[in-house]
Amino acid sequence: MANANVRVRFCPSPTGNPHVGLVRTALFNWAFARHNEGALVFRIEDTDAARDSEESYDQLLDSMRWLGFDWDEGPEIGGPHAPYRQSQRTDIYQDVAQKLLDAGRAYYCYCSTEELDARRDAARAAGKPSGYDGHCRDLTAEQAEAYRAEGRKPIVRFRMPDETITFTDLVRGEITYLAENVPDYGIVRANGAPLYTLVNPVDDALMEITHVLRGEDLLSSTPRQIALYKALTELGIAKETPAFGHLPYVMGEGNKKLSKRDPESSLNLYRERGFLPEGLLNYLSLLGWSLSADRDIFSVEEMVAAFDVTDVNPNPARFDLKKAEAINADHIRLLDVKEFTERCAPWLKAPFAPWAPEDFDEAKWQAIAPHAQTRLKVLSEITDNVDFLFLAEPVFDEASWTKAMKEGSDALLRTAREKLDAADWSSAESLKEAVLAAGEEHGLKLGKAQAPVRVAVTGRTVGLPLFESLEILGKERTLARVDAALAKL
Repeated sequence: MANANVRVRFCPSPTGNPHVGLVRTALFNWAFARHNEGALVFRIEDTDAARDSEESYDQLLDSMRWLGFDWDEGPEIGGPHAPYRQSQRTDIYQDVAQKLLDAGRAYYCYCSTEELDARRDAARAAGKPSGYDGHCRDLTAEQAEAYRAEGRKPIVRFRMPDETITFTDLVRGEITYLAENVPDYGIVRANGAPLYTLVNPVDDALMEITHVLRGEDLLSSTPRQIALYKALTELGIAKETPAFGHLPYVMGEGNKKLSKRDPESSLNLYRERGFLPEGLLNYLSLLGWSLSADRDIFSVEEMVAAFDVTDVNPNPARFDLKKAEAINADHIRLLDVKEFTERCAPWLKAPFAPWAPEDFDEAKWQAIAPHAQTRLKVLSEITDNVDFLFLAEPVFDEASWTKAMKEGSDALLRTAREKLDAADWSSAESLKEAVLAAGEEHGLKLGKAQAPVRVAVTGRTVGLPLFESLEILGKERTLARVDAALAKL
């Protein structure tokens, strides 16, 4: 049932190229918001000055638009909780940190990194939890002053309550964390810069986020955030604690988590190869969710109508490039021919096309397009499939030439040329009969007979339907290419 009070957020960091795991998270948040007629808040977590870049920020916005994700609040459109970039909200975080300190829900910690490491090592050796041991939790004013006199710069730590934290994860069910496994944690660096552990929940609280749908890798931080929410609610900063749902890992080769360093993780790669946004989103939605047990192909609209985050499978999902391509191929075939030709347009000109712009023939393209549409997995494949129409001579793949031009191929090609010369060139069926007849004269079935013709005319052993291709190329150019192949043989 739709719930118009639903508010979710998508909050990426502008570092590097967008990652398919990030896109899957955006998709589930967007679909959940749209299904519930709620709001999607798009927020930029750009507090890591060393890694964040404006180029990545621009790429993020461009990617969201390409995928068809609209947002209700965020960059470029604003909203009641602006600004939506964390780098512009530092004053807000400092104010909240001070309120937590004043209320005794946070404290200054003067421990050095070396001291922390030594105490952690000792705890591990004794078989005890190795998290922060609360050393600075209850410092006297004199002890704190002594540390300051040494020149120590403190961080701010949140004081975790001494209680078990249990919550119901929308994907994983009830989860419990014992107090000893969730120690006090840092929320502000020694230089005064707020940490993700503070800014993320504070933004969610102030932006009134109702559901936090995010990656499984963030599950261990949830009890800390729930405790912080309770404190923020007591201070009048938060209205309520959101519901959490932790989405399964996307796994790559060798069942390892797909990382930004894996080439197949980059969204840009799929755009450049000519995946349709709807094809890629259909596949990514299957990484943890399904519309029904017997249906893999569906539209984004159908997904939105059916999506419920409680139906997401908590088990890791493996990214399978071949299945992604197969689903994309189905979406290419679902386009009407006019839209297919429009979507192919970028790959039919520079820098992808090897032919000169003036050699492109629109009529030939429109004629071949319906045949090409049934063969492509990704749009970028169109260039190699139709280049024989627009180049003066075919680009020979030497392996294809060797494979097709066996002993006796010259005799077959001469016969085929003779039959084709006499054929009706307004009918692909007539051209097929001509090559079939040539094959029969040489004791060959159609498959074997057409291979040398295909390579002579297109340069490749596989491609679009041959006889329709010959008809569109035309008699004069086809016979000239057969002659050139005979000369080469």
